[in-house]
Amino acid sequence: MPSPAIDTNRLGATTSPYLRQHADNPVHWQPWDDAALAAARERDCPILLSIGYSACHWCHVMAHECFEHPAIAEQMNRDFINIKVDREERPDLDRIYQTAHQLLVGRGGGWPLTVFLTPDQVPFFAGTYFPAEPQEGMPGFGDVMDRITRVWQDHRDEITEQNADLQRVMDRLSTAPAGSGLPGGDALEAARLQLGERFDPAHGGFGDAPKFPQPVALERLLRHYARSQQGGEADRGALHMACHTLRRMALGGIYDQVGGGFARYSVDGEWMIPHFEKMLSDNALLIGVASDAYRATGDRFFRRIARETAEWALREMQLPAGGFATSLDADTGDGEGAFYLWTPEEVRAVLDAEEAELVIRRLGLDEKPNFEGRWHPQVHMAFSELAKALKTPRDTLVTRWKSAQQKLRTARDGRERPGRDDKALTAWNALMIRGLARAGRFLDLPELIDTAERAEGFVREHLWRDGRLLASWLDGRAEFPGYLDDHAFMLAALIELQQARWSPGRADWAMALGDVLIEQFEDPDSGGFYFTAADHEALIQRPRAWTDDALPAGNGIAALALNRLGHWVGDRRYNAAAERAVAAAAETIEKAPAAHCAVLDALDECLQPPELVVIRADAPTADALREVAEAGYHPQRLVFTPTAGDPAAAAPADGNGAWVCRGHACLPVAQSPAELSDRLAERD
Repeated sequence: MPSPAIDTNRLGATTSPYLRQHADNPVHWQPWDDAALAAARERDCPILLSIGYSACHWCHVMAHECFEHPAIAEQMNRDFINIKVDREERPDLDRIYQTAHQLLVGRGGGWPLTVFLTPDQVPFFAGTYFPAEPQEGMPGFGDVMDRITRVWQDHRDEITEQNADLQRVMDRLSTAPAGSGLPGGDALEAARLQLGERFDPAHGGFGDAPKFPQPVALERLLRHYARSQQGGEADRGALHMACHTLRRMALGGIYDQVGGGFARYSVDGEWMIPHFEKMLSDNALLIGVASDAYRATGDRFFRRIARETAEWALREMQLPAGGFATSLDADTGDGEGAFYLWTPEEVRAVLDAEEAELVIRRLGLDEKPNFEGRWHPQVHMAFSELAKALKTPRDTLVTRWKSAQQKLRTARDGRERPGRDDKALTAWNALMIRGLARAGRFLDLPELIDTAERAEGFVREHLWRDGRLLASWLDGRAEFPGYLDDHAFMLAALIELQQARWSPGRADWAMALGDVLIEQFEDPDSGGFYFTAADHEALIQRPRAWTDDALPAGNGIAALALNRLGHWVGDRRYNAAAERAVAAAAETIEKAPAAHCAVLDALDECLQPPELVVIRADAPTADALREVAEAGYHPQRLVFTPTAGDPAAAAPADGNGAWVCRGHACLPVAQSPAELSDRLAERD
């Protein structure tokens, strides 16, 4: 009797909104589970693995063209076990099979990812999007499956031989050489030079279209600037690259000029037309970068962008339970990006005459349409230019703009909204907690800290179980053992949140997370961290990565956070694990320094330990001391204001004043803001 798993579509019972989108397909889709894998072994037939995510435009296109097509579905059901995976719930599988695509095809993959596997899960053919019928040099999906079936039937020995070679390469990729010691500061300089070579001086950003925000690289440049400034020779070029990129993005179409928040990437090199999906992770990272740019420059433009992006997240992405949803689709029933498009007539119907004139000029609606006969807003005139053109004071125009922006947002809310993926990912929620805590702290917006603490409570209540994190939550169901990113990003978030607002129990949770990282994820032989825990499901590879992609590398965030945790709680175990991780990355850093920005941030703080300021005083005195400690841009400075009796670093658990601690020693206590300023000016 065939297994019941293979003759019906089982996606309706899953927690993933993406998988549920395919529950009505005529394809007999299976989730990745023991039943589906066993069915492939029992039938001795290939697995057709399709990986995507809810906001993926081309995933929707292929679903409509192929997976809803009765003849194609019949062919899939006859010849394959069909498994559908949400890459956001199972980033372990996505990492493994994206790597396999790179090895098999010779270039990077993407989504949808289409991979054909043997029953023992080893891939022998990979691609991305396939149309139903041949077009633009691409074969039709039915023809692809015909060829795969013939190869499977007639060339099994060749598949076995290829798979053995592929497995050897993947095993080698997941093995790190034993670290020979920490890289030197020259690695930081090499990354700075590489980023400079790739920088677009006209439009900002790095490389050509499609152009991605790369917030991890922007943060690295800001930190490089801060380090150079501390050394007495400020690298203003690094500061310019970061700020120019952020400014051009925020003035362009990749930024939602009406509602705030950034789209995933721009299809052009000028940030004009985005791919319209919005990801929680991108925006969480950019909130932090914009807050840091404001700290580094004092330019209130960056403060506004950080605030508006945070407000977008609270307004459109926060779930009733306190966590944050994952993404917004690019598409609605009216087409890609339709929710965000305007015409001058639509603007005039919503606004009064003065507001309409301001918006039309500011957002370029008096020029040619830029997207399928309509206008996707981007800033064409600054307020200073508009003040001259309209003979109106700048402050008046700013006030008028805010009123118009609110009216446009209200009107737009009446349109069909892009679909929202309501699952809460632990790692992405941790990034948002970290970003909101930083923005709330440095932009003096305590409501953002309130929201960060509420999201922290959500993760603690729903996703922390038996001393470990789970990866994903939806509608009261938490699933999938947490990955490296879940634990590392959450530890980094707790350290940021503890600086924004002290909580007595937070240190215990942070140390528990640090212990899990070392006990379950660290490579005890070579150093560094695997993406999956030691007790994770056995897969064809236990992946590990040092390089950044859309997210900072988990190894980099783990090392940075563990090193900070060790200095915070005074436990050298955490510092040693961080140093082992960075040392293990030395060889790969040397090959491509700019691809390792998160690991280089950790290296930066291993070479020069973070400076801790511990403040114990009554509220007015603590506020005055904190104002001094947090003045300027010092990314390697941690500022804690513990409650009475709570330990922090090498500072005493009682007494009053502010202690400046470097390494594992503290300077004499400062009793006044002036004394603290003097202590901070002292160098070893």
